[in-house]
Amino acid sequence: MVMTSPQSAFQFLIDLLTHAIASAQPAQQLPKYLPSPPKGRLVVIGAGKASAAMAQVLEAHWQGPLSGCVVTRYGYEQACTKIKILQASHPVPDEAGEQAAQEILATVANLTIDDTVICLISGGGSALLPLPLPGISLLDKKQITEKLLKSGATISEMNIVRRHLSAIKGGRLANACYPAQLLTLLISDVPGDNPMDIASGPTVPDSSTVQDAIDLLLRYQVQVSDAVWQVLKTPLAESLKPQHIAFERSTCITIATPQMALQAAAQIVQQAGMNAYILGDAIEGEAKDVAKVMAAMVHQIQHHQQPFQTPCVLLSGGETTVTVKGKGRGGRNVEFMLALAIALKGAKNVYALAADTDGVDGQEEIAGAIIGPNILEKAWQQQMNPLSYLLNNDAHTFFEMLGASVITGPTFTNVNDFRAILIL
Repeated sequence: MVMTSPQSAFQFLIDLLTHAIASAQPAQQLPKYLPSPPKGRLVVIGAGKASAAMAQVLEAHWQGPLSGCVVTRYGYEQACTKIKILQASHPVPDEAGEQAAQEILATVANLTIDDTVICLISGGGSALLPLPLPGISLLDKKQITEKLLKSGATISEMNIVRRHLSAIKGGRLANACYPAQLLTLLISDVPGDNPMDIASGPTVPDSSTVQDAIDLLLRYQVQVSDAVWQVLKTPLAESLKPQHIAFERSTCITIATPQMALQAAAQIVQQAGMNAYILGDAIEGEAKDVAKVMAAMVHQIQHHQQPFQTPCVLLSGGETTVTVKGKGRGGRNVEFMLALAIALKGAKNVYALAADTDGVDGQEEIAGAIIGPNILEKAWQQQMNPLSYLLNNDAHTFFEMLGASVITGPTFTNVNDFRAILIL
């Protein structure tokens, strides 16, 4: 494929994102994992940005009777006839999420050994199931979530804390389903694809401890109420461990992952006659630091044809973090892109895109951003100082003003961040 203009390069990157998202759609992956009809009832529950789409696909492919409810992010609902679709707030939880968690627990109450529960879990489930332990308020959970989001803590660290403040996560939902047969189908949005980190593991055992949660709150200097500290000192806060009876009849299958999305994009690159290099599906770290490393790699490729030769595309996924110090509008993907643009210093023949595959970067209905060699020049022409925007964590504003935002709308899946750097 010959890139004859910046527009063709931009379209190529958008196509890569589109194929990555398409590969992780529930319709592509879920049907093959459905079980045989149970002797008793089939009950469907779930939480996450993809849960409604997963429920819709399940309904379309299930021949027998079923019932249940799932909770998804506002605006991510899909039409279902037998499964009730609930909506709540993400990334900061709200009362609707608390009520949804209570309804899900009520849905699986009093099941028998003849019944089967299918639990549909995807990224975003942690915020969408904010049912606090007795003694902890929803306001406590909101405040802790907001502080952790700004602290620079990794998603795994955040979820350790969440699991030990929750009445439904950390395996507790599996306990509520027992003695029914439990099948959890996961779409992974976390580095490493660890089931206990996806939606904070409501139906899987947890190897972390309440002391780990306490240590993280102290490390990131997250101030919590006296009520939270009191609960964390009780046995009630400990999550369920692998030997718990709740997991005797439980199976967990991950049906879509970041790696699968990157491989789908790599196939498109190869069809275009270029080499694709997947640098990693679980890259973490401060977004601006990861950007500097990526820019240095681009420099080495352009000037020395090492470790790869041009033309090529560098693909990567994972979940970077942003330690928020400014007051701007941003997210980890646009922060990465702004830092990358600054580090590239207008390098010729380099185009890049970074986006969250769920369509939401940070708290905005914006997936990410796209850049070319002239992005800094365009900013200076409009008297915009790129570094000032970066320091203020205001990358959404920066890219919006330059017409470089990537907006997908709800994608109905979530396999974490997607980054592609095209070097011609």
